[in-house]
Amino acid sequence: MLELRFIRENFALVKEKCALRNHDTSALEQFPELDQLRREILAELEAGRNRRKSDSREVGELKKAGREAEAAAKMEENRQLAERLKELEQQLGGIDARLEEIVMSTPNLCHDSVPVGSDESANVEYRRWGKPPQFDFTPKAHWELGEADGTIDFNRAAKLSGARFALLTGFAARLERALINFMLDLHTEKHGYREVLPPFLVNSASMTATGQLPKFAADLFRVEGADLWLIPTAEVPVTNIHRDETIAEHELPIHYCAYTPCFRSEAGSYGRDTKGLIRQHQFDKVELVKFTTPENSDQELEKLLADAERVLQLLELPYRVVTLCSGDLGFSARKTYDIEVWMPAQNCYREISSCSNFGEFQARRGGIRYRPAGEKKSALVHTLNGSGLAVGRCLAAIYENHQQADGTIRLPEALKPYFNSRLT
Repeated sequence: MLELRFIRENFALVKEKCALRNHDTSALEQFPELDQLRREILAELEAGRNRRKSDSREVGELKKAGREAEAAAKMEENRQLAERLKELEQQLGGIDARLEEIVMSTPNLCHDSVPVGSDESANVEYRRWGKPPQFDFTPKAHWELGEADGTIDFNRAAKLSGARFALLTGFAARLERALINFMLDLHTEKHGYREVLPPFLVNSASMTATGQLPKFAADLFRVEGADLWLIPTAEVPVTNIHRDETIAEHELPIHYCAYTPCFRSEAGSYGRDTKGLIRQHQFDKVELVKFTTPENSDQELEKLLADAERVLQLLELPYRVVTLCSGDLGFSARKTYDIEVWMPAQNCYREISSCSNFGEFQARRGGIRYRPAGEKKSALVHTLNGSGLAVGRCLAAIYENHQQADGTIRLPEALKPYFNSRLT
């Protein structure tokens, strides 16, 4: 979240940046008036409390002097003042609650390098890798290939759970597991990440720290009767590992890698990507999370992007990287790169990974700080997050890009050891 004082001192900038993100600023417009009223009430409260202390001493002195009538009058004034202070405290509580709602619903400010635009059509291509495959037959979509050989079954998944679930069997199930192991090994053994296996259920404080709550509650699955939510991404539990902690500067940067299943209600997305594995209620991801100092966060974002790209390169999947424009940025992000993989049957690139720099936005919500060497005062870390790719989408891309005329799937060289090992 943004600091209240920052919004006060930079209100025009915050309003301008919110407008660039297509954020409704009607609530934000109330901020200056509420903030001014809050400060006026605080000043009156402080003056009133000081006056009560002074009046109490004066009452005692009047009683000692035998001036009972004056003491009684002063006590009545004090009683009325106490009632007034109680009213002010109630008003202040309401104003603080409203200001907190405004602050918590205000998105992060986009980085100056982010292109300006209202929607995804204004995203800017950053680079491409690989060439789309050329087939001497008409390529099929991954769901057609999976349904034909019985490895991706949506009908039985619907019987088990409903729409937007998939049942993987045989080759597809092994491929999903191989992809997870391959990604974890690559990031831990080659890219220097520390593997963690976090809980898949988290509390509201964790969801709030990373920005899912309160704004995106409708996109989440909640456990009835408990303060627990199914995670929409490993970003949530992994970022919260250091919630309410102060990290020594020499420990930074911290790089974590985690596999988790993810759960999203996809509220408001009905009718979009209803076919295949692109938009599911449950899916697997291998996530990358970083904690770093502010001066190194931009550089760490580029490294994070390169680490995610390396997965697709080893899987021989053509892709492109786009810089998201201001209107397409996620709520908590200050800058985001999307990696889009080529899908031959759809004749287009589809998003498969997002790599984001959140600056201090999540750290302020979660109280994640570091202590600079030689300094007494701590500062907020910068957090970054990037999928080491949505595994199901990666599987879909392998099916489509490596399909053969007979309907079989060519296994990328990087995955063959995972199919030949005893573990698979």
